[in-house]
Amino acid sequence: MLKYVLFDLDGTLLPMDQDVFVRAYFKELVKKIAPLGYEPEKLKNAVWTGMKYMVGNDGTQTNEEVFWKSFRECLGEEILLHRSAFDEFYRNEFNLVQKVCGFTPKAAETVQLIKDHYIKTAVATLPVFPAPAIEARIRWAGVDPDTMEFYTSYETCSYTKPHPMYYQQILGKLDAAPQECLMVGNNVDEDMIARTVGMQVFLLTDDLINEHQTDISVYPNGSFDELQQFILSQL
Repeated sequence: MLKYVLFDLDGTLLPMDQDVFVRAYFKELVKKIAPLGYEPEKLKNAVWTGMKYMVGNDGTQTNEEVFWKSFRECLGEEILLHRSAFDEFYRNEFNLVQKVCGFTPKAAETVQLIKDHYIKTAVATLPVFPAPAIEARIRWAGVDPDTMEFYTSYETCSYTKPHPMYYQQILGKLDAAPQECLMVGNNVDEDMIARTVGMQVFLLTDDLINEHQTDISVYPNGSFDELQQFILSQL
């Protein structure tokens, strides 16, 4: 019986061009942090390095711990004196990045449909951002983050996609069996890997990412309308 629907965020609930998003994100981050004494390119490279280490996390530390360890090594211990500025950025200036993202009312409509049938929802996004940044992007999608049972962030995860243990950790947080969960995402490599831990999957094709040209017919797939029909068929 279906108990949880897990949604990817970027390109799924929240339509976006990843490259445009990243450029806008760094523009606002540099504007906020560089005046504190950091060379913009060095700052950006430090963020990329931290993200690389989070993707390679072996599960012994949270992604937050891995990121800040790498960040200190790149920028020096004094970066910790400015950590509050990063927290402030994600609560405030980060919201300026919303203007480069798309929007579809089908996202909130689908979440509500699920809840109307007493199925719980969670957000399973790449956990390389702090919670305020995840919450902001959920709101940009027209969804209240408080209606989610759980959402992944760098504080709560010690793996990232596409590692199967990322999905195992979510199952542990939800106290759910894999067959009780449906993972919905637009990235073939990162989201459909959930099937390997026993989850059901649905590939949302509105903003499809399929870098290896995988035959997507092996997965239930389609638009939000087809996702809604698929979920109703599981009840």
